[in-house]
Amino acid sequence: MKPKNKILVIAAHPDDEAIGCGGTLTIHQKKGDEIFFLFMTNGVSARNNYSDTEISIRRKMANAVSLQLNVKKTFYLDFQDNQLDKVPLLMITKEVEKIVKKIKPKLIYTHSFGDLNVDHQKTFEATITACRPQPNFPVKEIYSFEVPSSTGWHHYKLKNFNPNLYIDITKVCLKKKRLLNIYSKEMRKSPHARSVEGIINLSKYRGNQVGVRNAEAFEIIRLLK
Repeated sequence: MKPKNKILVIAAHPDDEAIGCGGTLTIHQKKGDEIFFLFMTNGVSARNNYSDTEISIRRKMANAVSLQLNVKKTFYLDFQDNQLDKVPLLMITKEVEKIVKKIKPKLIYTHSFGDLNVDHQKTFEATITACRPQPNFPVKEIYSFEVPSSTGWHHYKLKNFNPNLYIDITKVCLKKKRLLNIYSKEMRKSPHARSVEGIINLSKYRGNQVGVRNAEAFEIIRLLK
């Protein structure tokens, strides 16, 4: 039997994984690949008057998504939300290195550096730093995904998201929608880029770019064959 690929998603907040690559992860699941999640922050603590209950609810939603995708293990680093720029990059990188060393993934999905959200930027930086090429290093592929309302609202000085990899998710788009609905408390009302409708519309737009009904778009950061 062909060995399963190990897939690691390094996301700033619980829900970024479903938004950015929920369909692609469903395809990995169907292939029998082993999926792992690493969440950098709790996704809640930047809000006014947040409570531990809100953090717990967010984690329960992430765990429900993990269950739907047969995720082998989910790691939570619990840095403060929207404050990764206040943490030394070395500290963040070392935490990512620990997980990468433990899992030894072949493929990593993470954020685009051009995102408006500072947690997304720092997650990308820590991932790339932790995965700098070395002899016999397990990570052969790194792809960055887009998160509507963050990737699209980038600052003019930041790098544009220019996808050069498209994954046809037409057959699993309904599953992606179900994953998004698990995070219903985090979804915005339509019309909004981060509404369920808006995210599915984005998949239609990306699909139209390459001649399929629905697609998720990525930037290839590393591809070693």
